[in-house]
Amino acid sequence: MTSAPSDFQSLLRVAEPGDVGPTIRARRREQSLRIDDAASLSGVSVDLLSRLENGKGSVRLDKLLAVLDSLGLALMLGPKDHPAMQAASRPDAERPEKS
Repeated sequence: MTSAPSDFQSLLRVAEPGDVGPTIRARRREQSLRIDDAASLSGVSVDLLSRLENGKGSVRLDKLLAVLDSLGLALMLGPKDHPAMQAASRPDAERPEKS
């Protein structure tokens, strides 16, 4: 059994639909992918990926999972009171500087 890393700074606690978009956009840009290339790799339309990145409209769960997977991201669920969930950053919370 592997233990969870003690540094949860790279985890995002999603509280609202718009919380996911900036992380997806940042990850796409880190990989130097244009939006049309990322959409193609994900099997979704450019419009859908744009709406997702901008937190506009609703997106089917299967499409969200396809986008996350193609960018090397994962969606995890767990109880709110789990230590990993408590340690995960909220989008509006200030993140401590890395040393």
